This record gives sequence, structure tokens and C-alpha cells, in this order.
Amino acid sequence: MNKKIMVLPGDGIGPEIVTQALAVLNAVDKRFKLGLSFEEGLIGGASIDQYGEPLTDATLAAAAKCDGILLGAVGGPQWDALAADIRPERGLLKIRSGLSLYANLRPAILYPQLAEASSLKPEVVAGLDILIVRELTGGIYFGEPRGIRTLDNGERQGFNSYVYSESEIERIAHTAFAAAQKRRGKLCSVDKANVLEVTVLWRQVLDRLAPEYPDVELSHMYVDNAAMQLVGAPKQFDVIVTGNMFGDILSDAAAMLTGSIGMLPSASLNESGLGLYEPCHGSAPDIAGQGIANPLATILSVAMLLRYSLDMAVAAEAIEAAVSKVLDANLRTADIYTSGTQKVSTAEMGAAVVAAI
Repeated sequence: MNKKIMVLPGDGIGPEIVTQALAVLNAVDKRFKLGLSFEEGLIGGASIDQYGEPLTDATLAAAAKCDGILLGAVGGPQWDALAADIRPERGLLKIRSGLSLYANLRPAILYPQLAEASSLKPEVVAGLDILIVRELTGGIYFGEPRGIRTLDNGERQGFNSYVYSESEIERIAHTAFAAAQKRRGKLCSVDKANVLEVTVLWRQVLDRLAPEYPDVELSHMYVDNAAMQLVGAPKQFDVIVTGNMFGDILSDAAAMLTGSIGMLPSASLNESGLGLYEPCHGSAPDIAGQGIANPLATILSVAMLLRYSLDMAVAAEAIEAAVSKVLDANLRTADIYTSGTQKVSTAEMGAAVVAAI
């Protein structure tokens, strides 16, 4: 049965890492006869340069008809001077909202081979396995009103609205509780209920739903404490659920516990199972074109695509096993390189994973 994947390489290192991820997808397609096909589109700065907008309606409509979406990254300094409503990042927000991709899953797993690459002591992070469930289509990134206005005294003022409805909170909470049921049965909800009314409601909704999941232990933590605990005692966490802005920040912090943000994949899902899969590291324009970017987060993202959107768990496991095998062989891109290992390029790392498959 044919499954179509929309490929959006994007900007910066996006095309480089997506090229390697596609090579891996083609390898598992050939090995397991998955029947995959691909359609390429533009997003971010690449779309602005071609069409004058960060994501066209036609590309969004084409993505909606696919079975999964692979994204590289968006953004770069050449588009920084554009108006806020047409900057590259708006393409990412548009596809998230247009496809109702409300649930962002970001696993932070420390491969044992990379314990020395983490910024923390190995004994603090050894065995780390956290899943951050971030609400992705609400909160302060989408709330209205928003903008920059001029006050009566002539001073400019920027403003944003942090808004969540009960139904939005319920939806992401059910996703997080269900994820915890499949893991170690612990769910920590992160908020700022001592200051922000919107997260008072968030906490109330989580508490109301908790009895529906008696096999999950629910706890609450303020976001400032959660940031401290992630650095000080990260292995206490199993699943973390939080809003859009807090999840954005905490998931990047968690990424560094794994040795490099270049190791962190992500999935953004809607209620029908359609997902957008991307690495968490961004476009890294400072290293674009140098062939030194780590493609493993993107490769692990396609493993998530196979598992969550295409229900091809065996192929997903083959990719994850191949990544582990390559790390066992001491191959490292620059971001995870340590003394005694072999430094390789983006393409060499991708080729090694393909060979391991």
C-alpha cells in the first residue's frame, strides 16, 4: 500500500540533513518493501524567496493529503529584516495550525555511547529517557490580541496574549496521560500557576482528568523549578506535559542532557494521526553548507514518522538500531565528538546509518 511523505527541506542545514534522512528512508523502504513515495515542497525562507510567503496554501493543501511530513528547518539571518507576519517561522506556525498539529512529542534519550558528550556528569544522565509532550497550537504563540502599539505618550509597547481553553488543555492532557501509560506511569505537568491564571486553569483540568488514568501518577511543578530539576536531577522525570512556550524552552534544555540538540527528534501530531516530523535543533545557518551538521535527529525523526503516522514499527526499530550501531562504531559528527572517537561529516554519518540498515 503506497504511503506518500511530504518533504520540506527548508533553510540552513535543512536540505543537508533531510538528504541523509531520505537516504535512510529509502534504505528501509527497500529492505521492508514499505511502498513509500515522496513529494517535495517549500517552507520558510526558501518559500519566501520563491513565492513571497513562508508557506503557500497550495503546499499546505498538498501536505494535508500526505500520510506524513518530514521537515528540515526554517529561518536564517537573510530574512530577519522581514515583517513579523511573513518571516520564515510563520510558515512553521501556519502548518502547525492549518493541520491542527496540537501534540508535540520530544523524546530526550541519552544513548549510553554519548554519556561523555553530555554537559552533565555521566552518573547524572546515564539511562536518561524523558518524553516531553508540548501543546503546540495554542498558548502565547497563537493568542490574540498580539502586536506592537504606540501609547499616548509616544512610546511603543509590545503585547501578546497567553490563552488556553479547557478543550485545548483536555486534548493535550489525554495525549500525555496515554503516553505515560505506555511508559513508566509518571506524568509531571509543568505550569506557573502561582502567577498565571491561564495555568491555574491548566492545573485544574489536569487534576480533573487524573482519575480517568489511575495507573498514572500525576504531579505538578512550576516551570522555574522544572528547569532547575532538569539540570540537577533529570532522571526523576518520565513524561512532562506543558504549554507551548514552556515546552519550547524545556525541550531544548532537555536536548543538551543527551549530549547535543543534534540528537533530538520530534513529532507533531493531530487527532487523525497525521504528523510533522522534524529535528529540534533549527536551521543552524552558521554551519550551513559546511557538511558538519548532525543528521541523526532528522534520521530519528523519520523513525518516529514510521512509528506514529505509518504504523511501521519494525522499520522504525531498524532505524533506531542502526543509529545505535553507528554510535557503537564510535562515529561522531562535530557536535558529539569526544576524544577517542572518529569525527565524520554529515554525509558520512548518513551513509553509515544506511549501511547499518
